[in-house]
This record gives sequence, structure tokens and C-alpha cells, in this order.
Amino acid sequence: MMTKVLIIEDEKPAQDHLERILKKVDSSVQILDKIDSVKTAVTWLQNHQADLIFMDIHLADGISFSIFDQVKIQTPIIFTTAYDAYAIQAFKVNSIDYLLKPIDEDDLIQSLQKFKTIQSKQQIPTDLLLKALQNTNKIYQERFIVHRGERMMSVTVDQIAYFEGEDRYVYLVKKDGSKFIIDYRLSDLEELLDPTLFFRLNRSFIAHFDAIASMLHVSKSRIKIELQPLAKRDIIISTENSQSFKKWLNQ
Repeated sequence: MMTKVLIIEDEKPAQDHLERILKKVDSSVQILDKIDSVKTAVTWLQNHQADLIFMDIHLADGISFSIFDQVKIQTPIIFTTAYDAYAIQAFKVNSIDYLLKPIDEDDLIQSLQKFKTIQSKQQIPTDLLLKALQNTNKIYQERFIVHRGERMMSVTVDQIAYFEGEDRYVYLVKKDGSKFIIDYRLSDLEELLDPTLFFRLNRSFIAHFDAIASMLHVSKSRIKIELQPLAKRDIIISTENSQSFKKWLNQ
């Protein structure tokens, strides 16, 4: 079965490189077109349909995310870029993967396999299905009581940016930057918080999705996270945890 692919990329050498390695790693790929601008992409997508789109983020006339403001796209997308800065935004549209340039063949193969798994099964992956069944009747905590001197207040989870463990204390950090000591361990919080909203980044931080400001590869598989409000220390996601983190971003 042929996979009809659209390439949206503004640099001719990058277009040709992607086309060449796509055909090398998967003979079923058929390149429908190669487009270099937001304007041309919108026109093409209004009149044609692909099975899969490879989309660069920086195009000749702007950022490719503006395409989504002008046309509804239901086709799976694999983003390609030389920069990490847009990774979070990419996962908020219907992206199935995010490849950094220069594109590595092994990474490309994994991305295509991911696409074909989704395309062929047309069902929820078994691990996610089991997780959903396990959590069917689970009620997650929606608010936390915090104290400031003699005052007491209730903080809802949508106000929380992240939880930080430091020395013997655990802090709740709100999106406005205010910080409170709470009587929980991070391991307790993992069980209490909705895992679609919060992720345990490392031994010291559990973050809400909205608090992740940027991501940067510091090695092939380790990721540096910047939170908003800004944390005072570096936050590194380990090699062992990076795949789970990417799955969480992409759920």
C-alpha cells in the first residue's frame, strides 16, 4: 500500500535530502508534492489530500503553524526543524513526531513506523488502553489546601505550574510564581494527580503541561526543560525517562 506524502519545506537541498532518504528507507512512499511556503501549502491543502505530511516549521513566508489558522488539517504530521524551541507547540497540533535536522535515517524509520502503526491499527495502543481501563474509576485530586502564615487557601490544579522537591520539603508553585510548602511527597503526588496533565520530569519536579516553556536536547536522548515560572536549577530528563516524556506530550 502506497503512502502518499506531502513535503512542506522551504530549502531545496532539505527537500531533496528528505525525499531521497524517504525513498531509501521505505519503497512504499510516493511524494505527491514539495512546497516551500505557507501560502502555497494552504492552497494545496484546500484542494488535495495526503496520507502523511512532513512539515518544516520555518518556511519562506512565515512559521508553518499559521497554516493551521487558515485550513483544517486532519492528516498526521511529522515536523522537521533545526530548532527545539517549537516542540511544545508542535505537539499541540496533530503531530505524531518531531525530527531535528539533519534528519537521521534511524529516527525517520521510527517515525514512519509510528505512523504506520497508527494507520494500520486504527485503535488505541494496548498500553494506553490498559492504562485507561485501570483509571476508569479513579478520581484525581482537583485542589490543594496551602498556608501562608495564619491564612489558608485552596489552590485548584489549573492554577498549579509545578511541584518541586528540595531538601526535605515539597513546594507547590503556582502559575503566578507564588510558592507554598505542602505536606506531600512527590511520590504521593504522582498517584493523586491526573497523568494527562502532570508529568514527573525527574526526582525533583512534577510539572503541569502548560508550565513547560521550552525543551532542548542536551544529548541524543537527554532533554533539558525550562519551566514557567522559571525554576532556579536545571531540569534534565534522563535517557530512561525521555521516551515516556515524549509519549506524554503526544497523547
